[in-house]
Amino acid sequence: MPPRYGRLTGFDAKKLVAATGFPANDPWRRREEWRIKGPFTRWNRWKGSLPGLGTATVAFTVYCVYEYFFMHDKSHGAGSHHEIQL
Repeated sequence: MPPRYGRLTGFDAKKLVAATGFPANDPWRRREEWRIKGPFTRWNRWKGSLPGLGTATVAFTVYCVYEYFFMHDKSHGAGSHHEIQL
């Protein structure tokens, strides 16, 4: 739904996208397609940038769950401190 009163700056993102796309008769388009297909897609460029992040995240999550449920320190707490009575 377009704004009722128009845009303050006059900028229209849809017109910008339409103007910056490949023209229908671009003679260089075939030579530029290698940049966006195959091994140079965005996914293929970034998928190996942090190789151990997934494994480390899972291991840290498992450790945090284990620590929360199984590693309770019984010697610390509200009633276990030895108070000196005078």
